[in-house]
Amino acid sequence: MLAACVACVLSTAACAAEDVRQPSAIGTDAPVIVPGSPGSPARTATPGERVGRTPRPTVAADVRFAEAMIPHHRQALEMTSLVEERTTTDVVRRVARAITAAQTPEIRAMTSWLADLGRPAPAGHDHTSMGPGYGMASEEELNALRAARGDVFDRLFLQLMTRHHEGAVKMAKEELTGGRDHRMRLLAKDVYSGQSIEIARMRAAMTSLPAS
Repeated sequence: MLAACVACVLSTAACAAEDVRQPSAIGTDAPVIVPGSPGSPARTATPGERVGRTPRPTVAADVRFAEAMIPHHRQALEMTSLVEERTTTDVVRRVARAITAAQTPEIRAMTSWLADLGRPAPAGHDHTSMGPGYGMASEEELNALRAARGDVFDRLFLQLMTRHHEGAVKMAKEELTGGRDHRMRLLAKDVYSGQSIEIARMRAAMTSLPAS
């Protein structure tokens, strides 16, 4: 009888431990809200859906992604802030507004994530900090953009921002290859898909500009 009691206790403990490790299934009673990815709305879980997942360890690739993408995004926002006073083209305005709307909350999300790790967000947008191949504009290119107006501005903006986005897509690929943190991988997926779409839009907008 004693052996049976011990076995029962051990079995109960094992079941409890397994319940802690596994995500729980959603019933049909009270609704469960599942947070969306950065910049996306939350949603209601469907009955029977399993929510929650075992946390994955944060690795160096995750930190590198956040610490590089924050200044990368900041430079994009600096470029979009120039648009309203310098363009006369609606499509360029729409592109700039979409970039601002997407990247502002992503900066907040990455800054908060780094703060949870006890790491400060990088300052500024030093174009030398991540090496060549990531699309950062040089100070000379930024000065040329600030000085341009009209069609000249539009063409230079689209050229610089397309290259900038291509660099961000490259960074997102690196995170999806080497990163482990669930939040950073979700954000990298958003960057990859969203900026790939915007690259196609900017290339199309470039063809609509008057020939230089």
